[in-house]
Amino acid sequence: MTRQRLLLPLVGITLFVGAWGAAVLLTGTRLVPGPVAVARALVELLAHGLLLRYVVASLFRVTWGFLLAAALAIPAGIALGLSRRGEAAANPLVQVLRPISPLAWIPVAILWFGVGDLAAVYLIFVASFFSLLVTVIRAVRDVDPVHRNAARNFGLDRRRMVTRVLLPAILPQLIVGLRLALGVAWLVVVAAEMIAVNSGLGFLIVDARNAGNRYDLVVAGMVMIGATGLCLDLLVRRLERLPNVSWGFSS
Repeated sequence: MTRQRLLLPLVGITLFVGAWGAAVLLTGTRLVPGPVAVARALVELLAHGLLLRYVVASLFRVTWGFLLAAALAIPAGIALGLSRRGEAAANPLVQVLRPISPLAWIPVAILWFGVGDLAAVYLIFVASFFSLLVTVIRAVRDVDPVHRNAARNFGLDRRRMVTRVLLPAILPQLIVGLRLALGVAWLVVVAAEMIAVNSGLGFLIVDARNAGNRYDLVVAGMVMIGATGLCLDLLVRRLERLPNVSWGFSS
């Protein structure tokens, strides 16, 4: 089973790369580079020290924006989930702000923070915060009232009820929310780097396009965006295997 799980993705990737190379070769197009040209572009970026530098720059912004959003959204979501009045008061504002695309905040971010890392971190924070907040509120609401009543019967105060009852109960839903929010954050950082900063994988794509239409570098940047996003998702998915969490996921 383990060998099959490793082999099938490799087969899928191999077939895709083969079809990609064959399509470029048969059509003779110069607009879309082939796999070999993209591989050479990746080697070129690596040789100049740009590949690792841009990946690290993007990860730096995502890490700070995402962690800040999680640090605020999780406790706020628990508090609102426990208080019907608080949720009723905050819900209209959340539902107004949540549908606004994070990209719509780019002019505001540049106005407030200028062109640089802070603007990108702010955009990632906005993109992650509201989705996480709604996930946590819903997860707390879905906890069986029997668990809360049992905690009260055993004399647990609010803090211990949250740490010993609510958090373990909402962890499966919380991890799914974290995965979704991280995916959105990674999308937003690439878009923000095309406008608000001068480094990172998003900047690499725009800079390569402007520098003589280096589409091999453009596609190389796209490949690195996808590969890094896959690694981030696999990293978060490993949390699902923790003993206190795996019970919430079907085998």
